[in-house]
Amino acid sequence: MTTIASKAPTGEALARLRAEAQESVRALRERAGRLDDDSIDLILRTARSHYAWQDKPVPRDLLEQIYEITAAGPTSMNTCPARFFFIETPEAKKRLAKSLKDKNIDKMMSAPVSVIIAHDLDFWKELPYLFPHEDRRPHFEGKPEHCEATAFRNGTLQGAYFMIAARALGLDVGAMSGYSNKIVDEEFFSGTTLKSNFLCNLGYADETALFHKLPRLPFDMACRFL
Repeated sequence: MTTIASKAPTGEALARLRAEAQESVRALRERAGRLDDDSIDLILRTARSHYAWQDKPVPRDLLEQIYEITAAGPTSMNTCPARFFFIETPEAKKRLAKSLKDKNIDKMMSAPVSVIIAHDLDFWKELPYLFPHEDRRPHFEGKPEHCEATAFRNGTLQGAYFMIAARALGLDVGAMSGYSNKIVDEEFFSGTTLKSNFLCNLGYADETALFHKLPRLPFDMACRFL
């Protein structure tokens, strides 16, 4: 993977950027203190995982918008370890199908786009660009277990942001973990520092395949005040 560099702002430039960021957050809170109920329903509360799809393509500029929103989400030290591979062509889908459990193959093949959500174990090499005001590479260099835990945790966060962003832009999603990470990594990432996390189908759902939404744990079972 290629790397990019950046130079941290200092002095007056840094002070100006901080002031602009603070004012931007204040202004946003004044314009929109919270999402309306329909928006919350769309992205989480009544959102569904989908398994059947309309024969309707997803424009690439929409996929770029999803990534742009996803990338804005927080990760520790701004590590941004997630990498997204959009599987669109029949050839690429046949390669991905090798990794899937039988019951998941049709779900993936019928989706307009399937995404391999992966993470780069060498994410820390991009920190001079992503975290330019201090060299944090020594925190990770030569520490493979720390790198793997950081990449997996923050890459998973970014995968969740990705799903919410897709829903917010009007797409439907269907995440899948019924596949072999080993086969995906051998097929798509051999010889690299990339590791797959989970798969996510994207498109415009065929709602006729839905069943009722399954229950969630109530607050008193899942939460505690300490």
